[in-house]
Amino acid sequence: MKKLKSIPVTLIAFMALTVMMASCTGSTSNHEKSGNMDWKLFRGNAGLSGYSSQQLPENPVLLWSYNGGARTVSSPVIDNGTTYWCDKRGLIKGVDLSGKLTFEYKLNTAVEATPMIHDSILYIGRIDGKMTALSLASKDTIWNYETMGQISASPNLGDFQQQQVIVFGSYDNNFYCIDSHSGKAINQFESGYYINGAAVLWKSSVLFGGCDSWLRVIDCQTGMPTDSLMLDAYIPASPAVMGNFCYVSDYTGNIYEIELENGKISRSRKMVTASSDNGSMVSVPALDPENLYYLADEQYLCSVDRRKGTQNWKFLLKGNTGESSPLVCNDKIIVCTKSGIISIHESATGNQLWEYDTGEQIVGSPAVIDGHFMILTAKGTLFCFGEKN
Repeated sequence: MKKLKSIPVTLIAFMALTVMMASCTGSTSNHEKSGNMDWKLFRGNAGLSGYSSQQLPENPVLLWSYNGGARTVSSPVIDNGTTYWCDKRGLIKGVDLSGKLTFEYKLNTAVEATPMIHDSILYIGRIDGKMTALSLASKDTIWNYETMGQISASPNLGDFQQQQVIVFGSYDNNFYCIDSHSGKAINQFESGYYINGAAVLWKSSVLFGGCDSWLRVIDCQTGMPTDSLMLDAYIPASPAVMGNFCYVSDYTGNIYEIELENGKISRSRKMVTASSDNGSMVSVPALDPENLYYLADEQYLCSVDRRKGTQNWKFLLKGNTGESSPLVCNDKIIVCTKSGIISIHESATGNQLWEYDTGEQIVGSPAVIDGHFMILTAKGTLFCFGEKN
């Protein structure tokens, strides 16, 4: 078992941090690549950093809402201004920027995972253990890949051995690397227990945590593990990566900073220590080049200086937090509570700038495009916010 070690982060290394290594997918952010009208995967980029250079509307108002009619735990994804998600009845919906339903497809099986979109193909994991590739243009299933356990998290996308692949974990304890075009398995790695969160890409490696408490680094070119780190409790959600640093939380609320070098873990430290043995952490931290943002004790939004490891501020939210993860948009943070309240805060101070009560439980994370942000409630209602015309 690898032990945690203190990380002395120098100022030079700190300033060298970037949003995400371009070698992962060729871009730091999907919407930057596509005219700011896309948010094609969970957390916005392959590093799952929850960071966007997109500017939130200065005075957001509710432009429209669409009632999907069924419960969901999915986060929304956006392709060319159309927002997609799947509900627990297995129905995929697409709603355009005017609030009109433009896409509908029945999978005929329950879905909890957030989809991913690439080249007009929607990839989505299902409770019955299948990963499905669906053409948005023809509304046809391109392929299905079957695992032996449910898939609860979004896939991620990368390029390995001159092949475009998607990577994801399953409740059959296995982690998969699948050719995105054919649906054929390239590599497979067996972990110790369920894999509940999404994987992050870092150069030619992927990192993921599992319910066996291990954070693993896998070389997708060989399919072999290159390193691992055992945390104090199981890992229910996804890691987040920016530059050569990975941040991951365990269920009790500890957050760890891990420095990566040459495909391995070079150093690690506990950045945030859980304040109570009775706490829980099921959301993903958000990052910007200087700070870490996270939800704590089921009611606080917190900021920590990544270089110093000291807390910048702590803000008491209205309503209990849950699975929804905060999102950093330039100099602002958007966060949703389980009780249905959306709020926007200054990243420098934590001061609240805006809030809106949806009246419905929120477990998914926000999606942001040019001039708009989307919130999907657990009841299946999509809220679209933007500037008033």
